[in-house]
Amino acid sequence: MSETRRVVTFHYTLKNAAGKLLDTSQGGQPITYLEGGGMIIDGLDQALRTWEPGAKGTVEVPAAQAYGERDPSQVRKVPRHVMPVEGELKVGDQFQTAPDPGAPVVTVVGIEDDGVMLDANHPLAGMDLSFEVELVSTRAATAKELEHGHVHGPGDHCG
Repeated sequence: MSETRRVVTFHYTLKNAAGKLLDTSQGGQPITYLEGGGMIIDGLDQALRTWEPGAKGTVEVPAAQAYGERDPSQVRKVPRHVMPVEGELKVGDQFQTAPDPGAPVVTVVGIEDDGVMLDANHPLAGMDLSFEVELVSTRAATAKELEHGHVHGPGDHCG
């Protein structure tokens, strides 16, 4: 018998290992995702599978189950003239590498006379993360959601 996959809605506050606030949904809309759909990091997805609505707690996610370890091969020097950004660049600037919404985001980590050092690692790669979570609701995923691999809701045009 297969396990029923759920649609889960939760609020979160994300902090790094030093306790610095990185992101939160508090004061905004909660996150809704399909379990096992790859919509949230694996470590958090796995931890929340046993939670029920109303549950609150902290989930510690090691880097390997979050955004992975930093990969030094993802830092490369690119000639300035091939950069898809006009104007002055500063260390810390981020941009997508192509117009496609799924295109990777890179961070400028260095500027040299003949090029720009770009880091394609996720900004949270290599970090252990701490999520304070409040599970708002769950429901069984529909057959269409399971088939499509994502949550359907109001205004959804998947049919």
